[in-house]
Amino acid sequence: MTRVMDMTPATPATPASAGGIRIEGLRKVYGQGDTAVEALRNVNMTVGPGEVVGLVGPSGSGKSTLLKCLGAIIEPTSGRMTLGSDVIYDNGWATSDLRALRRDRIGFVFQAPYLIPFLDITDNVALLPMLAGVSNAQARARALELLTALDVAHRARAEPSQLSGGEQQRVSIARALANRPPVILADEPTAPLDSERALAVMRILNQMARQAQTAIIVVTHDEKIIPTFKRIYHIRDGQTIEEAGQGLSF
Repeated sequence: MTRVMDMTPATPATPASAGGIRIEGLRKVYGQGDTAVEALRNVNMTVGPGEVVGLVGPSGSGKSTLLKCLGAIIEPTSGRMTLGSDVIYDNGWATSDLRALRRDRIGFVFQAPYLIPFLDITDNVALLPMLAGVSNAQARARALELLTALDVAHRARAEPSQLSGGEQQRVSIARALANRPPVILADEPTAPLDSERALAVMRILNQMARQAQTAIIVVTHDEKIIPTFKRIYHIRDGQTIEEAGQGLSF
């Protein structure tokens, strides 16, 4: 069972780290002229700190494009995105260092864990803080803190190939949390897991969201986890429609 951990930063949270994410009128067009394809038309979404919301929709509806825009992987065509109190995109990026934005402000959890095979589990989690300038000792201490919270500290010296699929996914969640990002984007994080492990991952994400006051967006086709969301955004033809979810209690 996942342990409760104090994930409050050592220094007081700034408004940017405490305010979730807001998307207004986001639009993305691929190509130009007669070949232009409008992947996102008018996307509006708000995810508060400590909240986990679902993003669902059929293939080709714009889910992947939206996630890439949110993750500063591709540039929207127009619209506005706010992270906490900081506008990060307003018809153009507000920062020239998108790599630092992704590294420090946005955590990623993917369908496949994508752990570095030649690093042990602790180093896999500690790598991002070290790249952000945190000392080796502090980064490894942070990694062990997260691995303990996620009940995989006993695997701290193991290589990824020695872990089960569920353990690897928990390590990928620890890695996403390592820099205390205000937003985590999870792309089909439960797709390869059975029902029990899928619900365990959602339990972890909800607990971590509450403890760290992180805003988490989960893109999913997985019917097993739909009842866990209190709010769901459906995306159809590049537009979002919000509805209330069941909000299964953990």
